[in-house]
Amino acid sequence: MKDQSVNTLFIYRISFVAALGGLLFGYDTGVISGAQLYFTEYFNLSSSEQGWAVSSALYGCLIGAAAAGYLSDRYSRKYALIISAILFTISALGSGIADSLTELSVYRIIGGLGVGMASMTAPMYIAEIAPAKQRGKLVTLYQLAIVIGFFVVFLVTYFIGSGIETDSIAQLHTQNVNDGWRVMFWSELLPAIAYFVFLFTVPHSPRWLFLKERENDAKKVISKIVLDKKEAESEFDEIKQSVAANVHPGFRSIFAKGMLFILFIGVVLAMLQQVTGINAILYYGAEIFSGALGYGPEDALKQQLWVGAVNLLFTFVAIFTVDKWGRRPLLITGSIGMFLSLTILGLSIYSNQLGIVSLLAILAFIGSFALSMGPVVWVLISEIFPNNLRNIGMAIAVGAMWLFNAIVANSFPVVNNSEFNNEVFNGALPYFIFASLCIVTFLFVWKYVPETKGKSLEEIEKKIFSGKSNF
Repeated sequence: MKDQSVNTLFIYRISFVAALGGLLFGYDTGVISGAQLYFTEYFNLSSSEQGWAVSSALYGCLIGAAAAGYLSDRYSRKYALIISAILFTISALGSGIADSLTELSVYRIIGGLGVGMASMTAPMYIAEIAPAKQRGKLVTLYQLAIVIGFFVVFLVTYFIGSGIETDSIAQLHTQNVNDGWRVMFWSELLPAIAYFVFLFTVPHSPRWLFLKERENDAKKVISKIVLDKKEAESEFDEIKQSVAANVHPGFRSIFAKGMLFILFIGVVLAMLQQVTGINAILYYGAEIFSGALGYGPEDALKQQLWVGAVNLLFTFVAIFTVDKWGRRPLLITGSIGMFLSLTILGLSIYSNQLGIVSLLAILAFIGSFALSMGPVVWVLISEIFPNNLRNIGMAIAVGAMWLFNAIVANSFPVVNNSEFNNEVFNGALPYFIFASLCIVTFLFVWKYVPETKGKSLEEIEKKIFSGKSNF
């Protein structure tokens, strides 16, 4: 598709709606960071119970991502997203009324199902409706929505946590322990309901319509996306030929020529996005500021606003560079920045030299992640899988992402509070581990990750099945 021939307003509108799933993703996973400061005390949780309360939703994400592969293929990308919006709503309401760790975990798992479905389906949907030259930017809107969700929820939890009129900090803290964390969960109801309503205004993916042999419906959607008739016909024929030539139904299709290598790239990238530490800092950011860096709980919520702002700012950098510089340069630059900032953070904690340097190191890590591993991994896993296998490939890759997200979230408080960490590393061990995995990320991207900038989904597919794994 040529840029001048596409209906830019229409494409951006439906991309924004789909990307709202990312906002709910960020909101739902970010709300736990502020709320866990208080419900941990309310329920009197141990370190392992705290880890489970935070990570329980992530196991739901794993199941949701796997289920989305089937739902998005059987019932469409659009209806899978609508189901996710319903699950977000149920989770937000239920988490706020929970009166035990078990109840809270059940509702968090329900929310996780919604996050998992949206995280797999929304970027896939956007990739399937986007022109090749704008696909990186449009899929990156999903990551932008995630960080906006994180930033908004940090604002909301900060104002909820500090906005109740009290005579003392102690009284404010008591109110947050008793009721504040419930209001934090309920605040998700408004965006969840709005997402549900807006999804009814977007069309089905034209590539999904082709896969379901609904060619006339696919033509109608393509004609809305591509304004030039000849360009629309060319797009139609290219997708039709791709679908007809590469029918690989079922799970065994991952063993098709070229697919195992592509699946390997997608899964490892998804794993590395998580094990380099981003969600340990986002989920436990308030606790890190409160514990390792010496802030009080309410002040720690304020520091998280800096995290959200930097995350948002550098995601915009990625949006404006991913289709100009390419995927690989951003990943390489970001992994170097992540390694350096985590190393500095770890050394500042190890040497007990806490202060502005530690805070700047955290912000540098967030910025490096936001311009690289955050958005670019979503772009790559949404475009490297062929049309007929995209739902299977993305379900596996995103499932791996959520599995390792859960492992990191569940293990971080245990490792962070261990005697070995505190006695030998003075609390710095988790950050040195994350830094070492950034080196692994750099080496993997340098050796294995292809550049897909400017190629249509069908061009990428042809190279996969022609055996040209290194594009």
